[in-house]
Amino acid sequence: MNTGSVGRISVAVVGASGYGGVQLVRLLMDHPNVEMVYLGGESSAGQPFADLYPHLGHRTKLVIEPIDLDDISKRAQIVFLSLPNGLAAGMAAPLLEKGCKVLDLSADYRFANLETYEHWYGIARSDREIATKAVYGLPELYRRRLANAQLVGCPGCYPTASLLALAPLLRQGFIRPDSIIIDAKSGTSGGGRQGKIPLLLAEADNSIAAYSVAHHRHTPEIEQICRDLSGQDMMVQFTPHLVPMTRGILSTVYANLRDPGLVGDDLLTIYSAFYRASPWVRVLPSGVFPQTKWACGTNLCYIGIEVDERTGRAIVLSAIDNLIKGQAGQAVQCLNVMMGWDETLGLPNLTFYP
Repeated sequence: MNTGSVGRISVAVVGASGYGGVQLVRLLMDHPNVEMVYLGGESSAGQPFADLYPHLGHRTKLVIEPIDLDDISKRAQIVFLSLPNGLAAGMAAPLLEKGCKVLDLSADYRFANLETYEHWYGIARSDREIATKAVYGLPELYRRRLANAQLVGCPGCYPTASLLALAPLLRQGFIRPDSIIIDAKSGTSGGGRQGKIPLLLAEADNSIAAYSVAHHRHTPEIEQICRDLSGQDMMVQFTPHLVPMTRGILSTVYANLRDPGLVGDDLLTIYSAFYRASPWVRVLPSGVFPQTKWACGTNLCYIGIEVDERTGRAIVLSAIDNLIKGQAGQAVQCLNVMMGWDETLGLPNLTFYP
């Protein structure tokens, strides 16, 4: 296995031509501790990366190569898998056996119970032993586990926004577990680069629509982490919506408070304390609520909080960039934790506004 240049680790990105892959390449170009040595893909194999993404051509001369796990393991210490669901499951074990650390951006290693994965994704699995070793890649919640991880299942974008909004309330037992409602909106890039009709400009422009109502595959992922945080079984009502913008997620979470005496300032204190050591979470002042534009192009999550004293509900709003904090940036953040580096290394924290 390649040890990289002096002071730098060697990194491979498999699935480099998709939206997740190009975000990874872009972020890793500016990371001072890594050297990209391999970009892999199937349909795009043989093409210079600069032909696929000319705006990055002045920074890399790498060519997309066929996926060869033996070759990857000889050249890279860290492997990012940015592939459709079901493909990483056949690649992680050989790479781990050869000494690589693996970060998977698909759903393949997000589930502790593979029967849940098989039910919701319709993909049979035979790698249960490997899957039990995976760490869920949400650093704000699992930082200690990530420090020793060899295999990371990076969360989906909707779960990231929703769980960061819910975590302090669940961990402290402040909300009723049967009352959680998540209403989330995403930009069209969340569907990936292979365009589907609802994601096309002519279909999405000037329109907003819910999809996968009561059946979205991120629901069990959210519920799994909610159970882990609260210590009890629970179900959430999750409804995603597509909005006519390229990137960003706004998740609005509602839950009934156990203590009707809690007010907004109480929750602000709770959230500020919970995320005091989390550099990528910004808890906003009372009366300020996040906008997706603020997080665009950054690894930040903005959280706004309110209590409706009339209904006894907490209302928490969370805004992220679905391709950065909800995907590639979070994977790089996980890498930083795994390597013992500063958690903010190589990641953007300022957007361009407006």
